[in-house]
Amino acid sequence: MATADEASGGGGECCRGIEHLELWGPAVKWGANFKLNSPAECCRACEAMCGGNGGPCLCDSWVFCGDREACGSQFGECWLKKQKDSLAPERQAAGPLVKWTSGLIFGKGQGIIGLETEYGTIHIKLFPDCAPHSVEYILELLALKHCAGCQFYRAESRGLFWDPNGNHLKNAPFGPPFALIQGTLGAQGTASPKIPTEACPTIKRGSVAWVGKGPEFFISLANHEEWRNSYTVFGSVLPKDMSIVEKIAQRPTVSDVWNNISVSVLETPVSLLLRRRKIGHEGVLTSK
Repeated sequence: MATADEASGGGGECCRGIEHLELWGPAVKWGANFKLNSPAECCRACEAMCGGNGGPCLCDSWVFCGDREACGSQFGECWLKKQKDSLAPERQAAGPLVKWTSGLIFGKGQGIIGLETEYGTIHIKLFPDCAPHSVEYILELLALKHCAGCQFYRAESRGLFWDPNGNHLKNAPFGPPFALIQGTLGAQGTASPKIPTEACPTIKRGSVAWVGKGPEFFISLANHEEWRNSYTVFGSVLPKDMSIVEKIAQRPTVSDVWNNISVSVLETPVSLLLRRRKIGHEGVLTSK
């Protein structure tokens, strides 16, 4: 089974959690009898309970007590849990006085959201183990059941610089155009998120990443090794839906200049709706 690090390209940066958060839910492994040395070890213990070849996970959330002074006899406890709803995990407590660190693991068919557009639905697999704070924000948006103001407003093709598979052509420049579509997941009436910088692997074709600390984001049409570790990646588009991303990238644009950089802005922004998705029988994606 590919690890979360390998799936997202996060290297050793993944298997993270959110400090001062205690997730609730039925335990599949009791922490009182299961102690480890770090939250990363606890995360990997949960990950190890996923089936082979990316199959379903018997554990989809973990809770670790790593503050020796605050935890006392509970220091090192690793609780492995299974949520009733992995996209709406049950919270027990959160805040600076909470001694626990918690995280999510999404197995096959879990952690998939849909960006519905007039050109089709772009399905995205979220990476909670690499970008837990980013995914927490996405889950908060899902709970709102609307995303008024969410849209794509910038679209740039691969030009002559990358091949259809997203590979950069030898001796070609790196843009403009920059091979991406950009938008916002900042719903009107909601406060701007304060998302910390998280795992920043190399941007690949299909990577979904924040611009800065969000809620502006982009989907890459190419492999951008030249960007190094510049952007927090919180998900990846399912390969079958990249054709929808390409359609949006081909819409009419006008030229503009942002911070001395030439960009292509959509003549008409493409509205999007944020929706939950799950994989049912035979791998069919359905609404949830």
